Amino acid sequence: MVVIETQRLRLRPARPDDVEALHSVLSSPEAVRYWSTPPHPDLARTRQWLESMIDIPAGEGEDFVVELDGRVIGKAGLYRFPEIGFILHPDAWGRGLAGEAVEAVIDRGFRVHGLDTVVADVDPRNQACLRLLQRRGFKETGRRLRSWCVGGVWCDSVDLALSRGDWLVGVAQRA
Repeated sequence: MVVIETQRLRLRPARPDDVEALHSVLSSPEAVRYWSTPPHPDLARTRQWLESMIDIPAGEGEDFVVELDGRVIGKAGLYRFPEIGFILHPDAWGRGLAGEAVEAVIDRGFRVHGLDTVVADVDPRNQACLRLLQRRGFKETGRRLRSWCVGGVWCDSVDLALSRGDWLVGVAQRA
């Protein structure tokens, strides 16, 4: 069982008993405002989502539950290599926790999984997410119109990528 410890966070594999904590995130309209699904209406929907997270085939991805002080506050990972995704409960926003989790996931993707690139698909209205990724070296590679239909509403996408070389240069500069 892989567990990543950062300065403040613990990233660990998901378990079935995480369903209620993750439901509090995924049922929050604020948290999922720019997510790829509408708010989860019930625990059954979150349970289904959690099962798909737990059942990622080895070698295809790696996703983690994010804990702060023993409390599940969200998820971060590479659900399907090489795409990164993360979501935290709004109570955890504004403290740099998403960036801390994302950095740990990116570093593991490059160093352990040997990825050449990590990519992201971000709703252009999600300026906080775009800034977070750009501060970590992601560069815009394109834009797509009407790429996601979420709850009957079409959303656009900003595609971003971070190369292993750019990540390692950034790590060396921060050291």
